[in-house]
Amino acid sequence: MPYAIAYVCTLVAFIAVDAVWLYKMGSVLYRPTLGDILLEAPRLAPAAVFYLVYPIGIVAFAVAPALKAGSIAPAIAYGALFGALAYATYDLTNYATLRNWTLQLTLADIAWGAVLSGFGAAAGYLAASASRNWMAG
Repeated sequence: MPYAIAYVCTLVAFIAVDAVWLYKMGSVLYRPTLGDILLEAPRLAPAAVFYLVYPIGIVAFAVAPALKAGSIAPAIAYGALFGALAYATYDLTNYATLRNWTLQLTLADIAWGAVLSGFGAAAGYLAASASRNWMAG
């Protein structure tokens, strides 16, 4: 049960914070850099698949070790590492292959992936830890 709670809380935190980032940074960072290769509106099905699947990785690689350790620190550290690596895969591939993709966008997006994933892992850990304590007590 704690892992299901961790997943749901990670998912909600991740989506909520990423939505704010994309809303604020879309016109500042992404649209000026990528211009006409961006769609007017995102394709919702692949976006939904990403948002449903990615938090599974955060829970497996960051929240689970943190729950085992009984500390939020591994959740944040492993979440940030997972995010940086996952976003680097995407961003560095784009930087290597797309004319419009810039180093600035690459670095900003990798940093964002680390921060966002670390935050999502912390939220998932706190919720799962609280649910464990509540069930035990």
